[in-house]
Amino acid sequence: MTASPPPPAGKVLYVIVCAAFAASDAGRLVAAAQDLGWIVQVVATPAALDFIDVPALEARTGRPVRSRYRKPSEPKPPRADAMIVAPATYNTVNKFAQGIADTYALGVLAEAPGLGIPVVVLPFVNAALAARLPFRRAVADLLADGVRVLPPADAADPDPWRPALKELGPPPAGVESHTV
Repeated sequence: MTASPPPPAGKVLYVIVCAAFAASDAGRLVAAAQDLGWIVQVVATPAALDFIDVPALEARTGRPVRSRYRKPSEPKPPRADAMIVAPATYNTVNKFAQGIADTYALGVLAEAPGLGIPVVVLPFVNAALAARLPFRRAVADLLADGVRVLPPADAADPDPWRPALKELGPPPAGVESHTV
């Protein structure tokens, strides 16, 4: 069995990327978070892998993009100190609210509120989906669970990531990150 690497020096932000039009631009979110002082771990839904530039994100973060559960012989990733789900799809928001953990990304999200890890969700859904009762209920359930859900992103916004980073803020000072 391979030993886990030492924890990174600093606070770890999981950027959870879903398969929405803006996913191809997730590198800007990663770079902006790093500029604020976060160590970024990208977690992609399986469908998002077709939308993102995996090698570029891995080069930017120095970490593998995670999209599946690790094998027992693989090292544990660092535990998140905070999470941003962006772009968050209709599917992911609804499944997250219901506690469905049928992908690695959703499994990580399912545990976060119970562990006290701050989560900011930036939905990228159209007006028709945002108006649906299942979505509105999911948002209300997530808010009741302490998850910060922002209004759906505007497709015309040249920097749609700004609200999520502003909501989260810079990494907190204090105790160093750890692995789980």
